[in-house]
Amino acid sequence: MREKLAENAHNQWIGWMSYLFMKGEFKDDGTWIMPEWAVKRWTRQMLTDYNNLSEEEKDSDRKEADLILEILNQNK
Repeated sequence: MREKLAENAHNQWIGWMSYLFMKGEFKDDGTWIMPEWAVKRWTRQMLTDYNNLSEEEKDSDRKEADLILEILNQNK
């Protein structure tokens, strides 16, 4: 169970990093620049309690929770 949950956590991280890198810009020297809109949006989300997120934002978190529940239910 632990390994399945750890694999899921890693896959979530892969998904996030892939998404994150697509939204910014890589420079020739290998640095990456995050756009201002992303800094503002993700900072706001980071500082917002779950209950105060929009329903769309909550749905994104619910999808991740569903993946965890799926793993847990496979081992019943």
